[in-house]
Amino acid sequence: MSILVIAEHDNASLNGATLNVVAAAKAIGGDIEVLVAGSDCAAAGDAAAKVDGVSKVLVADNAAYGHQLAENVSLLVAEIGKNYTHILFPATSNGKNIAPRAAALLDVQAISDIISVESADTFKRPIYAGNVIATVQSSDAVKVLTVRGTAFDGVAAEGGSAAVEALASVDDAGISAFVGEELAKSDRPDLTAASIVISGGRGMQNGDNFEMLYKVADKLGAAVGASRAAVDAGFVPNDMQVGQTGKIVAPDLYVAVGISGAIQHLAGMKDSKVIVAINKDEEAPIFQVADYGLVADLFDAIPELENSI
Repeated sequence: MSILVIAEHDNASLNGATLNVVAAAKAIGGDIEVLVAGSDCAAAGDAAAKVDGVSKVLVADNAAYGHQLAENVSLLVAEIGKNYTHILFPATSNGKNIAPRAAALLDVQAISDIISVESADTFKRPIYAGNVIATVQSSDAVKVLTVRGTAFDGVAAEGGSAAVEALASVDDAGISAFVGEELAKSDRPDLTAASIVISGGRGMQNGDNFEMLYKVADKLGAAVGASRAAVDAGFVPNDMQVGQTGKIVAPDLYVAVGISGAIQHLAGMKDSKVIVAINKDEEAPIFQVADYGLVADLFDAIPELENSI
């Protein structure tokens, strides 16, 4: 079997999600190659070559792939992907954007968000907001999968010595163009990579009150998230959303503040190692999944927590 892992990167370095996808590839078994598509991305290619378990790195370095537009990268993946038995993407917004396009071009079915490898053709994935785990078997010649990173422990970023091969293929669909981006800058760790996450919900009442969580997070070295209700209410930007339609997290410690525990939110954080819930409603569903629960007014509890750290 031959497996192609599509690297998530910023042209200079690999995103940690790539290491989780390689771990899933190792669980399938077979020869693992990594595709790095970008512009001036030699550094990312060299980083991929050092990843444990990778036998070869394919580098497609061209301006057409500079911002990893799905319309362009999917053409490249489909072009070279027919030579592999499996094509794996991280289940990030970027991976979920490219994978179904590449699968359609290959005329196969994409299987999204796998959390377990049962065999080379059988995988488990959550459905119904994680309340049911489906076992899916595919008979497609090429299996296109997105991998939920929190379900697999990432392989070592060092220790490998894969060969690096440059690809001459240039695929520009000519139907989309990169216009610009606005990136939120923060000294706090990324939500999906943080070992501690503290999230606020509708109970925070407004965006200004999230300052309480930021202060606690800065002392703990934590990332700050939010429920969909808080995002929809305009308290915080949507890149902070944790949940089925937001970011999937599985930190060592997850603190839910003023979050009732809707199914949509639980689907994004219930794999956390330890869950702490603070809510004044003792009947809130969040307490059913919490390891520790505090029935209290968050406006009293959070300042006390900050002062005790």
